[in-house]
Amino acid sequence: MRNFRNYYDILDVPSSATSDDIKRAYRRLARQYHPDLNPGNKAAEDRFKDIGEAYDVLSDTTKRAQYDRFGQYWNQQGFKEEAPSKRPQSWGERVGMGAPPEEVDFSKYADFQEFVDQLMGRRQKATGGTSRTTARAAEPSRSGTTKAKATASPSGRRDAEARLVISLEKAYAGGRERIRLEDGRSLEVNMPTAMVSGQRIRLKGQGTAGGDLYLKIEVLPHEFFKIEGIDIVCDLPITPCEAILGGQIEAPTLDGWVKMTLPAGVRSGQRLRLGGKGYPGADGIRGDQLVQIRIEMPRNITAQEKDLYEKLRQIESFKPRTGLPV
Repeated sequence: MRNFRNYYDILDVPSSATSDDIKRAYRRLARQYHPDLNPGNKAAEDRFKDIGEAYDVLSDTTKRAQYDRFGQYWNQQGFKEEAPSKRPQSWGERVGMGAPPEEVDFSKYADFQEFVDQLMGRRQKATGGTSRTTARAAEPSRSGTTKAKATASPSGRRDAEARLVISLEKAYAGGRERIRLEDGRSLEVNMPTAMVSGQRIRLKGQGTAGGDLYLKIEVLPHEFFKIEGIDIVCDLPITPCEAILGGQIEAPTLDGWVKMTLPAGVRSGQRLRLGGKGYPGADGIRGDQLVQIRIEMPRNITAQEKDLYEKLRQIESFKPRTGLPV
């Protein structure tokens, strides 16, 4: 059978970890191995998938209980053999499946999750079974609400997943967000702060027939801010005079505009650091904002400005072409 892994090891938490411990570990590792931060790194991509699979099981109390019960048997040599007849309670009865099978054929399962779902009856078609359904993409509406489209399930209790697309500002600030489902329902969700792409939010009982709805977060790229780990990078245009003379200017951050000091003679492409103005990490500590300077030339100047530039040209001592190797 493929993909039998120790999910606690994958998330680097003990088996006694609380739900909050598991959530913090997932968010830390998901940021570290997210494909957007590791472009072209196949190992990081596979690790990211493993982390998501582990969190999917351990964050669900029912799945986790079933996993904990089953995990102690999966590596034992005799696990595939017929259950001993003298045991006071059969293996199958202990996991809620009735009489034990004579042999478990693992080849028919695609992965461990499918086997866990089988144990929990999540592939049963009878009413009362549970199953996972995949939701279609969520799109932000012009009114500011977000529409999440979820596919309908055949019957019985089913979990569903919807992709929720939000702006970087909304991901950072969190707060109340109204979403609209494909079935016409409108829900108001209390979003956590400092969300990242790939993070999932569970809405208990909002799936199909009493199942849960999982909102998978997708943070849109920002036109000005770029996330690099827990740091934020941006290009800040300044005038030639500001570059030469330096001094205080204002720069935008996720918290609003703040004052920063330019050193005299700052160069284009030089990065200045705004400490603690980056994105919050899993431990709540924020990164820095790296302001990359871009000196902009004015396209249109007034007659007075032109006159001053002419006077400056006559008296300036800076000769950038002196010493060219030609």
